[in-house]
Amino acid sequence: CSSLAIGTTTGYRLFSLSSVEQLDQVHESNEIPDVYIVERLFSSSLVVVVSHAKPQQMNVYHFKKGTEICNYSYSSKILSIRLNRQRLVVCLEESIYIHNIKDMKLLKTIMDTPPNTTGLCALSINHANSYLAYPGSATSGEIALYDGNTLKTACTIPAHDGPLAALAFNSTGSKLASASEKGTVIRVFSIPGGQKLYEFRRGMKRYVNISSLVFSMDSQFLCASSNTETVHIFKLEHLTDSRPEEPPTWSGYMGKMFQAATNYLPAQVSGMMSQDRAFATVRLHVSSQRNICALSTIQKLPRLLVTTSDGHLYIYNLDPQDGGECVLIKNHSLLGSGKMEENKENDLQPPVPQSYAATVARQSTVPSTSTMPGYSEDGGALRGEVIPEHEFATGPVCLDDENEFPPVSI
Repeated sequence: CSSLAIGTTTGYRLFSLSSVEQLDQVHESNEIPDVYIVERLFSSSLVVVVSHAKPQQMNVYHFKKGTEICNYSYSSKILSIRLNRQRLVVCLEESIYIHNIKDMKLLKTIMDTPPNTTGLCALSINHANSYLAYPGSATSGEIALYDGNTLKTACTIPAHDGPLAALAFNSTGSKLASASEKGTVIRVFSIPGGQKLYEFRRGMKRYVNISSLVFSMDSQFLCASSNTETVHIFKLEHLTDSRPEEPPTWSGYMGKMFQAATNYLPAQVSGMMSQDRAFATVRLHVSSQRNICALSTIQKLPRLLVTTSDGHLYIYNLDPQDGGECVLIKNHSLLGSGKMEENKENDLQPPVPQSYAATVARQSTVPSTSTMPGYSEDGGALRGEVIPEHEFATGPVCLDDENEFPPVSI
């Protein structure tokens, strides 16, 4: 969550998200029109692009050198691409291709997958746990979990009753979040075992299409956005652990009564009673637009980033202690001539009283060289971890800036 890639009718653009006030454009390419997929390998120079002009062809570039590394063609339209240091995954409607990112060799083809018209799949960014998740059924919410390292099926998870709409791994590949097409319930499972760890209710009044599901890098928060104007952020904590010494109050007593009652209720009923409300929320000024969210640390503060399909990036402050309504602090235009839009928070939402979020917003201009905790320049090593030489791309995929790789675990 330290850079942003967008595809446009004229090509694609890459931005750095190291600052709130200034959006730095890293690269712009107008060589390929109508780009609808652009995936960058972390902060390296490797970028994968797919265009509507050739929807069955994947192009892999070294954008700093301005050279094409390779291109591959497939039997039908490419719907999505996922990559980490070890694997590059190409998802078609009824098949999935797994490449070794070191030499782009095709390692495995998963044929005859259930019809997956949206190309829904998720790949762990941690190459040590290169798990791949994709729909195991077109009619139910079954998740197929595949080990991208051993190239074997790990397990299937009966996650929801209805078809899946969103999947997301946490940064270490130890948790997987999912949502169905109804969009009312979000569940989190342990990986690779598939046990249900958390269940969050987004809302009961209306079905929504969840378009973005993402963990924070420390796996403490989970963000969900949809085609409505509300973005929900949930906190991953067990209620029994959050308040070990709660004072004896009437509400606390009733809470314990309800908790005790769940032991005698059917599983479906007790599950609903134990679900958490959203820890924090954002109300966008637009709805019915596709958007993508990210939870990131920028200039040493937790931020919520929302990018909408009309070409805007909204940056909010997230209070990690008290949650509540997140405060909009910056609005950037991604499709302008390079000049970013001025902050329009007064036009987009009512005035917010002084709070933690409003206070830290004034300090957001403090420069910082680190956007990710634990980042180091020695090839991305973290806490003494030494990355073997063979895990850096060599041969045809020769990157000259390996030190830009981020850490792979927290």
